[in-house]
Amino acid sequence: MAKTITFNELRKIKDQLPSGSMRQIAEKLDLNEETVRNYFGGRNFDKGQSVGIHFEQGPGGGIVTIDDTTILDLAQKMINY
Repeated sequence: MAKTITFNELRKIKDQLPSGSMRQIAEKLDLNEETVRNYFGGRNFDKGQSVGIHFEQGPGGGIVTIDDTTILDLAQKMINY
């Protein structure tokens, strides 16, 4: 099920992650670390991919539609510990 949040909300989640979280999420999901960074708004498509997330320009940083919330769910669990 797709989820829609603002880009600023997505960045706030990323900013709350402990150091090394991108690497931990990437290892747990067998993804490239840059792919995880791209999920949170990074733009390094030479080394990483875009997976299940779509950005649309607008107020508040724009809207982000997330098709697959697996990375987001793991990030939120890491913050809540």
